[in-house]
Amino acid sequence: MAAPRSALIDVVDRSPLMAADHDRAGWVGLFTDDGRVEDPVGSRPHIGPLQIGRFYDTFIGPRRIVFRHEFDLVSDTTVIRDVVLDVGMGPSVTMHIPAVLRYDLREVADEWRIERLRAYWELPAMVVQFARNGAAAAPQAVDLSLALIRNQRWRGTLGFASGFRGARFRGKRTVRGFLDAVTAGDQLRAWRALGSGALITRGEESPMKFGAFVDELAGASWTKTIAAGSSVTASLRGPRDGVLIAELGTAGGSITRLRYFAE
Repeated sequence: MAAPRSALIDVVDRSPLMAADHDRAGWVGLFTDDGRVEDPVGSRPHIGPLQIGRFYDTFIGPRRIVFRHEFDLVSDTTVIRDVVLDVGMGPSVTMHIPAVLRYDLREVADEWRIERLRAYWELPAMVVQFARNGAAAAPQAVDLSLALIRNQRWRGTLGFASGFRGARFRGKRTVRGFLDAVTAGDQLRAWRALGSGALITRGEESPMKFGAFVDELAGASWTKTIAAGSSVTASLRGPRDGVLIAELGTAGGSITRLRYFAE
């Protein structure tokens, strides 16, 4: 039996509420015992309550975070949330971070909990935005650096910095070109952007034929694209709102996997 949409959304809704209330135990308790947080995608995952607690202490506890979400999508036991995060770094510095959040949930003892949280946002773009605040950002930069080293140690700090790597500019150009071709009905140009054997699925597991995928996106438009790790997300607007998560090859020049989420 399919999971009730309301039950999954309820769990996901608790995350920003508990973050706003600075409820550390409650926030960490939303996850399964083997839960993992990839924030941003491409950085080293935080696995299990101890590491997730350290993630909270570094990035959530000291901040004021407001989740402004555009829409939610539910597919099987996955919730996709299209958001902008307003992150208060200090008295005079607030970051505005476009993001796509993917929550994969699992039922444990008749209770839905988060098995995996993947946050797609651009670490390099966030650093540039942060630096534009000039001297006002200096104390917050020092505080964040010290918190990273204190809570994550050097290994975790380097793991966080690995979020700078990824598809970035070429990957985004590839996905944008692919979507331009799809929405224009140019199937040949769109097909050329796919790597050999590229798999397209609705959600995580339901295979879609290329022609059916193109037909479904007819008349749609895409808004923000986000590069995180080897992934690029695109938010879709049209007859049906949706989110596309594309995996890119090593050089970012071809798409190796497409996950299409829509209701």
